[in-house]
Amino acid sequence: MHSIVLLSLLVLSYSASALQDDFCVADLTGADTPSGYVCKKVDDVTVDDFVFSGLGVPGNTTNIIKAAVTPAFVGQLPGTNGLGISAARLDLAPGGVVPLHTHPGGSELLIVIQGSICAGFISSSANAVYTKTLKKGDTMLFPQGLLHFQINAGGSNAVAFVSFSSPNPGLQITAFALFANSLPSALVEKVTFLDDYEVKKLKGVLGGTN
Repeated sequence: MHSIVLLSLLVLSYSASALQDDFCVADLTGADTPSGYVCKKVDDVTVDDFVFSGLGVPGNTTNIIKAAVTPAFVGQLPGTNGLGISAARLDLAPGGVVPLHTHPGGSELLIVIQGSICAGFISSSANAVYTKTLKKGDTMLFPQGLLHFQINAGGSNAVAFVSFSSPNPGLQITAFALFANSLPSALVEKVTFLDDYEVKKLKGVLGGTN
């Protein structure tokens, strides 16, 4: 009984402490830790810590995937620090694709504002696939940590705004993780069941070595 009371008092004490501050704007000169950045001194906080104008500008899609993601994460919007929220803009040129990837740190909510996007994710328990071609105004949710993708499903530019349940959701693109680094080809072949030719071809395309 005493331990339950003590635990309750600790929780209440922490909650009360957390409520004393309206926000914790990130001090980007420090390190980003699993619990976020340390707070700026209140006297150093300005309105610009809560404003980011970059999502109004199209991203550069002249790259191998014909896609661009413009983040409004804690690095661009320090006021998101500790608030469990961030945003991004996704631009997909015709033929553009965001390959299978995950966000280890947060769930994603995508809203299409222009064009059409084929999007989907794969469950981790049964490898069930959930895909949909989204039109302007459609919204799709991608649960935290699950493999998912977006593909331009039309002949014109597609644009979407995205929100995340984390100020820094992270990103790992599966193809880049396998073929854009120095992991030896022999090991990649074993873990992917691809032959030597395909592995080295993909490493060549994505800039990997070994």
